Amino acid sequence: MLNKFIKIYIYIICVLCVFVTPVKATKIYVGKAKLYSSIQQAINAARTGDTVIVLTGVYKEKNISINKSIYLIGEKNPIIDGEHTYQIISVKANNVTIKGFKLIHSGISSLIDIAGIKVYDVKNITIEDNILEDTFFGIYLQGATSCTIKNNQLTAYNKTDQQSANGIHCWKCDSLNIIGNFVTGHRDGIYFEFVTNSLIWRNQSIKNSRYGLHFMFSHNDAYIANVFQNNSAGVSVMFTHGVTMLNNVFEDNWGDGSYGIFLKEITDSHIFGNTFLRNTTAIFFEGATRIVVEKNIFIKNGWAIKIQANSIENTITHNNFFANSFDVATNGSLVENTFNKNYWDKYEGFDLNKDGFGDVPYHPVSMFSMIVAENPTAMILFRSFIATLFDKTEKILPSLTPENLVDKFPFMKPLSL
Repeated sequence: MLNKFIKIYIYIICVLCVFVTPVKATKIYVGKAKLYSSIQQAINAARTGDTVIVLTGVYKEKNISINKSIYLIGEKNPIIDGEHTYQIISVKANNVTIKGFKLIHSGISSLIDIAGIKVYDVKNITIEDNILEDTFFGIYLQGATSCTIKNNQLTAYNKTDQQSANGIHCWKCDSLNIIGNFVTGHRDGIYFEFVTNSLIWRNQSIKNSRYGLHFMFSHNDAYIANVFQNNSAGVSVMFTHGVTMLNNVFEDNWGDGSYGIFLKEITDSHIFGNTFLRNTTAIFFEGATRIVVEKNIFIKNGWAIKIQANSIENTITHNNFFANSFDVATNGSLVENTFNKNYWDKYEGFDLNKDGFGDVPYHPVSMFSMIVAENPTAMILFRSFIATLFDKTEKILPSLTPENLVDKFPFMKPLSL
């Protein structure tokens, strides 16, 4: 009887082993002279874990849908053409990789968000080494978690915001890595709304019609070592807390109402080690609180810093200010912020005790900048004798500039940053 039970036990174990033995992942090829000429057909035939390899060529398919965990790999950048009508790829499964494609000519719609690649409420998606040209939205992540968007090139050509949407658009996501992408010609290069615990690193967002990067209600994120160049406005960070902005370049974001960074209703954040070059306004504070601006370089901007009276408890320290038209501007007389230990190239003081700091405090807000803030047309007098006279008079008999906006320990020499 015991031997009978042992035999039954061994039989059950063998059956279970058969059922739990993993199915080996396979490669499925799409292209001429292959079993599948359609990418969608190959995806439908694939099993979880399979790799669908698409050979070089042009594929015109209507909204390719990925609803299982697979690798979709392009060989020599096969082209998928949306024919100005369709969304090109939709991702509706976890653990999907899309790599090595050229996606062109998506549809355009003011009613639905059509994209080159759209990700719907899933996790662990990798979109890497793709080229997206002439798409409405480029890569669109909706409700996604733990995704990586890496080394993609996104280019749009439409001239109006109505015909062009955002390059990399992320809504209600968590733990994203946006790394090494090049985005140009879109409305916003990169857009975050309700996105948390995410990283934007080493991207180039250039010549977009609105913002290089747009943050809305997105907390505890970091953007590091990016280039935001020649956009209508560089970066807008609004209604957010806990953002780290480190080692970025904000360059040539120039025009009426333009800026390198616009901070609105943002708290407890850090702006460190950035370069601001030739922006209309490098940093604009509005309703910003407890922001540390440290070890940045401001060069040849119209205004280096504009700080509204409703911005409080901010610290601006150990920065270099070179050749800016105006170093600081404000719209109030009572300023609840700290300017301390910065280098100002306009400082004309002295250092008798040789401690490296000026013996006389520096007031970075000039009288002429206050006049221009109220009457922009007064800029016609910039670099005129009368503008210089205003500023010299204000240094002797202060009257208009805020008395407590002062750097008490200005550096005599530029900081080595």
